[in-house]
Amino acid sequence: MNRLDRLHAILTNLQSKRVVRAEELADRFDVSIRTIYRDIRALEAGGVPIGAEAGLGYFIGEGFHVPPVMFTREEARALLIGGKVVESFTDKNIQNHFENALTKVRSVLDMEKKDELDSLEKDIVINPFGSNSNKQDGSLFFEQIQSALAGSLVLEIEYFSRGKGEETKRALEPIGLTFYADKWHLIAWCRLRKDYRDFRLDRIARLKVLEEKYKRFKHPRLKEYLESLTYETELELCTLSIAPEIYPYLEDSKYRMGLVSEVHKEGLYEMQFAVFNMETMARWILMLGKQVRIVDPDKLHARVKELVTEIVTHHL
Repeated sequence: MNRLDRLHAILTNLQSKRVVRAEELADRFDVSIRTIYRDIRALEAGGVPIGAEAGLGYFIGEGFHVPPVMFTREEARALLIGGKVVESFTDKNIQNHFENALTKVRSVLDMEKKDELDSLEKDIVINPFGSNSNKQDGSLFFEQIQSALAGSLVLEIEYFSRGKGEETKRALEPIGLTFYADKWHLIAWCRLRKDYRDFRLDRIARLKVLEEKYKRFKHPRLKEYLESLTYETELELCTLSIAPEIYPYLEDSKYRMGLVSEVHKEGLYEMQFAVFNMETMARWILMLGKQVRIVDPDKLHARVKELVTEIVTHHL
């Protein structure tokens, strides 16, 4: 990247956030911090009102704005991919908002890039053979939850508990949204349970954003909370020996099950897993049939035997 392009990119970054650290800019553009200092001075000399706050970073003065230049071909393609993911994994409201945003992007593209996107859009499909549950046409309350997170507002929900088979009303102090196991989840402090809880969005029957504010500083950031789960939860190790015939079919599921390492030896694949729940591992092993052998631990081997006995007894 030449200096002119970098100066413009730095200006765009400064406009994208309230405060940007020099170290962050240096990492992004792979230059020294001293180079960033020189670039900032060059922008100031060009009339850009850049302020600096010790220990925080740089910011642009209130009211200053430079419209973005034309999107590059690669940026437009990236946004198209993003739109496809949004279409498949969010609700109708968010899909509509993203489509409106993408339309604005298309409006500033030159004709050649517009034609390319129109053609490329027909050649990209997300999860064509997966579950239809991934495509959310109903409301998952994304807009309301985002408003609550941004404003530190309490949420009131009616939530279906699969364990009890009933709906309960909860007052929540939300700390973040996360996507895993093919579903969106809201992580929040539940006033009813007096603890942090994980709520699947597709099990929320009704949701209301209250006017009451909660003290956001009392809760960890979502990333900190999720990392704490890893440290606090005691993982158990197990080792399986996998036959080569079934190995290619485990490419995705082995990571979901907690794969730590794998070694190919004597024609077999020896895989070690770190698991939260040995019962889940036992039932996964049953699905693999005779193409898998348990190396350790003994309790996993014993549990699989119990499950096999239960199945045989049931079908006699």
